[in-house]
Amino acid sequence: MSNLEQHPVEQECVGSPTTGVEVLSAREVPLGGPRAMLVRRTLPQRQRSLIGAWCFVDHYGPEDVTRSAGMDVAPHPHTGLQTVSWLFSGEVEHRDSAGVHAMVRPGELNLMSAGAGISHSEVSTPETTVLHGAQLWVALPDSARHSERGFQHHAPDPVAVDGAVLRVFLGELAGETSPVTTFTPLLGAEIVIDPHTTIVLDVSSDFEHGVLSDQGELRVSDTDLPNGDLAYVGLGASQVTISNTGSEPARCLLLGGEPFTEEIIMWWNFVGRTHEEIAAYREQWESHAERFGSVQGYVGPHDRIPAPTLPNTVLRPRSNPAPSAQTPTDHRQDS
Repeated sequence: MSNLEQHPVEQECVGSPTTGVEVLSAREVPLGGPRAMLVRRTLPQRQRSLIGAWCFVDHYGPEDVTRSAGMDVAPHPHTGLQTVSWLFSGEVEHRDSAGVHAMVRPGELNLMSAGAGISHSEVSTPETTVLHGAQLWVALPDSARHSERGFQHHAPDPVAVDGAVLRVFLGELAGETSPVTTFTPLLGAEIVIDPHTTIVLDVSSDFEHGVLSDQGELRVSDTDLPNGDLAYVGLGASQVTISNTGSEPARCLLLGGEPFTEEIIMWWNFVGRTHEEIAAYREQWESHAERFGSVQGYVGPHDRIPAPTLPNTVLRPRSNPAPSAQTPTDHRQDS
């Protein structure tokens, strides 16, 4: 998915502990033109830029796409990241400049590695009536960010634990391990929790974690989590406690990873290291350079998405808070 904001801000990550829960509230961002679908974005934001190497979290739907434009994201570029597509309902057609043509379907992971540069398009299919899912980005470390373009698909089996069903699409949880390759230690899992049930999951205390609420009445530890918001749990926690306090099943995504200690700049759809690098990516995209290749088979109102204008100031990394939950007072001090 593309970041279609016309004035995207640059972001940083650095890493250094305590446990607790910090709620990151979502903001709505339009995905496209006048009838665009709205997505709820919890990462990045000024309060926190990353959770592990997870650097971008968009959550959308359930959207009746028979009444809206649905998802129609024309070819756009990426560098230095992996995109993670996860659907709860509907279907999205993916095409990229590595020649991959694939469908994103509920319960199936599609992971695209941009490496040094890729372009892709995403379009909800005509058969889709309700579109509902999440689009996530993972920042690549310096050792992998100049790698080749790549694509991986995995349909994890559902795993029953006491009071819940898990689908582990990245990393390891509850004895299940995903075969999908990542370049830093990560965790990604869908969790559906029975009504009036609390689950306690053993996790790595070397990871920081985020719980993205999709539906239902959820609490993380003793903190209520509104739908679309993201609960952050810092380093040192060997367990994550999630409760469904409602009378219907609740669903969330559990994301985690070791703190990402490299300084990076995120601007528009690029992850880089310096202002000059980001500016060069933008110029190469605008000049149709080979770095990003071309997407074959996309049919839409526009051939590609033009890059926004760079800000007049120099793009610099933005400090990420230490990997521990911040209090509301901390947030006011940081702003």
